[in-house]
Amino acid sequence: MAGFRRSSTPRLLYSFYASSLSRSTLSSSPSPATALLLGNFHLRYSSSAARVKEDKEPWWKESMEKLRNIGISAHIDSGKTTLTERVLYYTGRIHEIHEVRGKDGVGAKMDSMDLEREKGITIQSAATYCTWNGYQVNIIDTPGHVDFTIEVERALRVLDGAILVLCSVGGVQSQSITVDRQMRRYEVPRLAFINKLDRMGADPWKVLNQARSKLRHHSAAVQVPIGLEEEFKGLIDLVQLKALYFHGSNGEKVTTEEVPADMEALVTEKRRELIEMVSEVDDKLAEAFLSDEPISPADLEAAVRRATVARKFIPVFMGSAFKNKGVQPLLNGVLSYLPCPIEVSNYALDQTKNEEKIMLNGTPDGRLVALAFKLEEGRFGQLTYLRIYEGVIKRGEFIVNVNTGKKIKVPRLVRMHSDEMEDIQEAHAGQIVAVFGVDCASGDTFTDGSVKYTMTSMNVPEPVMSLAVQPVSKDSGGQFSKALNRFQKEDPTFRVGLDSESGQTIISGMGELHLDIYVERIKREYKVDATVGKPRVNFRETVTQRAEFDYLHKKQTGGQGQYGRVCGYIEPLPQGSPTKFEFENIIVGQAIPSNFIPAIEKGFREAANSGSLIGHPVENLRVVLTDGAAHAVDSSELAFKLASIYAFRQCYAAARPVILEPVMLVEVKVPTEFQGTVGGDINKRKGVIVGNDQDGDDSIITANVPLNNMFGYSTSLRSMTQGKGEFTMEYKEHLPVSNDVQMKLVSNYKGSKPAE
Repeated sequence: MAGFRRSSTPRLLYSFYASSLSRSTLSSSPSPATALLLGNFHLRYSSSAARVKEDKEPWWKESMEKLRNIGISAHIDSGKTTLTERVLYYTGRIHEIHEVRGKDGVGAKMDSMDLEREKGITIQSAATYCTWNGYQVNIIDTPGHVDFTIEVERALRVLDGAILVLCSVGGVQSQSITVDRQMRRYEVPRLAFINKLDRMGADPWKVLNQARSKLRHHSAAVQVPIGLEEEFKGLIDLVQLKALYFHGSNGEKVTTEEVPADMEALVTEKRRELIEMVSEVDDKLAEAFLSDEPISPADLEAAVRRATVARKFIPVFMGSAFKNKGVQPLLNGVLSYLPCPIEVSNYALDQTKNEEKIMLNGTPDGRLVALAFKLEEGRFGQLTYLRIYEGVIKRGEFIVNVNTGKKIKVPRLVRMHSDEMEDIQEAHAGQIVAVFGVDCASGDTFTDGSVKYTMTSMNVPEPVMSLAVQPVSKDSGGQFSKALNRFQKEDPTFRVGLDSESGQTIISGMGELHLDIYVERIKREYKVDATVGKPRVNFRETVTQRAEFDYLHKKQTGGQGQYGRVCGYIEPLPQGSPTKFEFENIIVGQAIPSNFIPAIEKGFREAANSGSLIGHPVENLRVVLTDGAAHAVDSSELAFKLASIYAFRQCYAAARPVILEPVMLVEVKVPTEFQGTVGGDINKRKGVIVGNDQDGDDSIITANVPLNNMFGYSTSLRSMTQGKGEFTMEYKEHLPVSNDVQMKLVSNYKGSKPAE
């Protein structure tokens, strides 16, 4: 009872004071004693409320500041898998180290898929999470290939920072340039790590100069190696001016000592270079540097962080992951210099305002916005990886999939910990979590239903290339369709269809490598051998002038016959119209009963699915129905549908049809000395060069080239440029083919038809 009384006293007091105040205000102003008491009470009450507010603010602020989402990217064989393996070991995630090509045959933790080991490209891996010095670090593997455009875009979307690994012997290689360009395009702040300092011919200063000249990096070393090749013993930290040595069987014991006397001159010179480079892009440090003030380690560290987060400077770390040296200081560098989720600006697209860009504040106080960036088939069904950009997600709450409009309950929320999962009740902005049992596709955005934001544009590029695939044995049909369904969900640029004539399954995608990888994955993951037809280009047909039709379908067989007559015309749609097929009925009166009109439209739509030139769909077509005739007994929906199909075929040739082919926007980047050869080759492929820019020592040629002439281009580009050229290709539009190509395509189609 006493407890009850004690707890209720302030409330009673407050209600008593409040009532006395209201009474006194009604009669006159409150007495001085009441005013004083009330004033004190209000002061205490409001200050405690402010204190609660203050206590609440740092709750998420601290956990957000102790969070890093990073990716590790590099040229093949620069040692990024070995580096990731060491990072997982030192952060206590794995308890023993296995080499990529080790004698024990276990293989590195991150190389889980056979296909990844063979091709040397990342296809599958998602986020792995570890803790270092009280910070949570999510490491996300980034695919590097342009054919997986959507995949690359999403992986880099989810990152807040990255580590670019360079080999101290190989230097800046072709893939390093590609990866760096992608990071720049998606505005990712980064650190560089020069690996393999224990190898013969290691020269980190040569690599640093290459990064400055080839990658246009504004960078400087934050470490100096103690010895190189066989003599590589440790590192000197230029910010703190301390020597670091790595002891123990796996380099887990890091000892700090003073800088060796014989290296002091080099260290002073390199530290001055670091300060000069940073002060060029950071005003605060520039002031101290110009006024010759001594620069403390804390000031320098803060300046490097500011410049790195603003993407004006790239700090360069050094080490040898294989020899277990330099990995822990790199992890410290990730915490010190790479941004936390609040420091990175993320934009969403508002679907209600025609995809207008909206900046998210990135805090847990906002409305929930999360992106499903990866799907995985787990033991318990589909596992969906989510990056939360704003707000809080809780288990058992309802979330809305913006792409499909479905409302879903979150059944189970987990944090991925290698293969194990740790169940959690809620997660806030900046975190990467996984949910079970949520049916969605890769790239879907989830909100709490109050806003219609998507994180990536809903405009998925149209597939440009098709292959016919079919399983070798009839028994594996079930697994085959299961594989295709899963891949369609994971990747919106991958489509599956059926060829009505040959009955074959047609898969369509963004390019040769894209489709090759999927065929290979069907073989590996679902144990289904598939035969693959020749690549085909997705042609279209269209009409170029108006043509009239007047067709009577009449068939009499004992009993009810078939009777239907349709009159009208077909014409091309005006350029830029939103629809590809339009049907209009302008019959006055009841020449054709209105219940048959839908059947007529259906017949024309069906006929337009396959034009008579090469059997591809007809686009930009308008059908206008002006007249017709019906029979009281013999007319039926089927009769009118057949009449419209035959009417379309009858007038199609008179409308001067043409074939449209997909034209690609191709961007080729080659060293300037090969510019003439590559330009000549594009002309030979009937391409139109629309731009030619200079980027340092490279030429960037932009051209519109028909996709049909681009097969095998990657091989010929390599041979023309000694392997130094690279190109990207994306769909631009469908354009009419030239007359000679049209005649050739039509004769090929006519020739292959009787054979089928």
